[in-house]
Amino acid sequence: MADRTFPNESYFAIIPILSTMKNNRLPFTATAVAFLFFGNVTAQARTWTSSDGVRTFEVELKTYVPEKGALTVILASGKSLSFTEDKLSAADIAFLKEQGKVSADKAAGAINVKALPDVLPDPDGKEADMSKPVQVFIMMGQSNMLGFGNPGPLKGGAAQTYPYLVDDAGNWNVRKDVRNVFFCMAQLKYNDWLTAANGNGSGKFGPEIGIGNYLGHTIDAPVMLLKSCVGNRALGWDLLPPSAVGTGKDGKSYEGDSESSNRKVSEAVKAKSGWYAGLQYDQDVGAAQNALKELATYYPSATKFEVAGFFWWQGNAEAGKGSIENYDKNLAHLFNDLKKDFNSPNAKFVCATLGEHDMNAPLTKKMFAFAESPEFKGKAAVFFTQPVANGGSSGSHYGGNPETYMNVGEGMGKAMVELLGASE
Repeated sequence: MADRTFPNESYFAIIPILSTMKNNRLPFTATAVAFLFFGNVTAQARTWTSSDGVRTFEVELKTYVPEKGALTVILASGKSLSFTEDKLSAADIAFLKEQGKVSADKAAGAINVKALPDVLPDPDGKEADMSKPVQVFIMMGQSNMLGFGNPGPLKGGAAQTYPYLVDDAGNWNVRKDVRNVFFCMAQLKYNDWLTAANGNGSGKFGPEIGIGNYLGHTIDAPVMLLKSCVGNRALGWDLLPPSAVGTGKDGKSYEGDSESSNRKVSEAVKAKSGWYAGLQYDQDVGAAQNALKELATYYPSATKFEVAGFFWWQGNAEAGKGSIENYDKNLAHLFNDLKKDFNSPNAKFVCATLGEHDMNAPLTKKMFAFAESPEFKGKAAVFFTQPVANGGSSGSHYGGNPETYMNVGEGMGKAMVELLGASE
């Protein structure tokens, strides 16, 4: 996704770091400094100088608004950072006056992510700009990701609690900019525009309703939720990722043999034991990959896409058939493997805890350990579900309580927007 503001960080956080170097000068080349703080510099990066003339950094100019003196640059991570021209040298400001308009025009087709609103408005009913690539979000997990929320009890109070779900006449709103696609056991269950009336094709819904409404509102491009999952599956066994070695149940490693870009259930391996570690990963990922190969079938008129993020809600089966001990490691394998399998190195990852688990629950701790590790800082997030879960435990699907599924979906959607980063 091209347009992302650096979350929880600003120009002012970068410059003081540079200024602490010996004699207030840079002991490295500009390229080395950029690598130190941002990773590999993008191909169109330019060297910029601070207003005091003693600090430099390399980023790519994305947009410039001369009337406001505001610019946005692209970091090597793919995220965007916005600040005002007065932080730059006179030479840089002159460059912006002469060349900034060209850069802004060049970026006109970039994807923007709006700031999260205090109150989500009704969808405007408009179709998305199909000149932009579809932003795809892969949703995986087990039964609560599949969804057991009952929309009937929700509708009466939706106008007060979730007003964007219904129109003024009390009818369910339909988002024409968010496509809702669902596969279960590699079988297509739903393929239509997003509406709370039918989230998973069986008259019930999961977290996709809250997720999709927040993504649809904040992303100025077509959005596809591509859910591929089934119930009673463990990360440490059924969904064990390909790079997992010795971290599954009883020290299991992934046992499939499919190719990264073409995941398939290995019938030969399956025939030996009836199942194998990672079979559900192969099936779920393979179904999603196949859908994207026929993009226009699932998003009408679409010709291009980017996988922008992954959503994961799972854990109820882990105690019996998986590996809680290695859950953080397996989440890391999962995220890295999904990025590889969907060719999406800059994608983000959001997972949610089980509603009955508090912060001291082993599985909750493992989720936060994964997301807070240096490798995934700013790339992964956890939504803590307990404060918004009602109706019982995850094993009982929260009694079909619709508010639980809405609240978790909203929380996961907001977390993804924050990871992607607001551009305005």
